[in-house]
Amino acid sequence: MAKYKVGYFVGSLAKASINRKLAGVLVNLAPPELSMVEISFKDLPLYSYDYDADYPPVARAFKRAIADVDAILFVTPEYNRSIPGALKNAIDWASRPWGKNSFTRKPSAIIGTSPGAIGTAVAQQSLRSVLCFCNSPLMNTVEAYIQFTPGLITDEGEVTNDTTAEFLRKYMAEFHAFIARVERAYQDKA
Repeated sequence: MAKYKVGYFVGSLAKASINRKLAGVLVNLAPPELSMVEISFKDLPLYSYDYDADYPPVARAFKRAIADVDAILFVTPEYNRSIPGALKNAIDWASRPWGKNSFTRKPSAIIGTSPGAIGTAVAQQSLRSVLCFCNSPLMNTVEAYIQFTPGLITDEGEVTNDTTAEFLRKYMAEFHAFIARVERAYQDKA
């Protein structure tokens, strides 16, 4: 299968985030055809359309980083039944100014972990709504709501539960296949 460069966003800005740990695991479990690179958004100022005429350098670099990848993986926690404000701010920067939406036709997938029993299901639903508006083709299955339990992921990035590790490996393989399907669909329309 074809090789793709995948940018990933970690929705939490916390250095010790369990979603950052999950992202590390996903990088390790990704098929060799996926080259994974984190796209950081921690230095972006709060978005305002006042910037649309002249984006600051950090925002231009952020949009360039998205343009340089074939697909986006969102690894996000759930804050107050939605996505973290910093992640929404990053999406606002990437999708503006009008007509220069970085997510248009960019395949994406969402995953997250939380100590709660439903993982990040509500946050993921919120993010799906936003990305749908951004015209980002979404991998809707396999859905992944990972309940984070103490010791699930070691500090070295190993998953201690074999069933979870296999599920995550299959999730990344399915994401690879989804990216290929989206690319073929757009090539067929060209």
